Amino acid sequence: MNNNENKNNPLHGITLEKLVTELQAHYGWEKLDEMMHMNCFHENPSINSCLKFFRKTPWARAKIEKLYITFRKQQTK
Repeated sequence: MNNNENKNNPLHGITLEKLVTELQAHYGWEKLDEMMHMNCFHENPSINSCLKFFRKTPWARAKIEKLYITFRKQQTK
């Protein structure tokens, strides 16, 4: 990936842990569960359990990344 591609990637430099932590701090576990319908937010939620789930589940990771991008766009308005 060259520098131009990095500039166009809104997730460049954002770790999965930072992404989940920011979303959890903003929305809370209950709201994330409501929005995403994923057990990692419902059954004994923790940052570590979410990270493990998202690293093993590509469709779920794509969904949480999309939510994060939307969240960041709203924060910059």
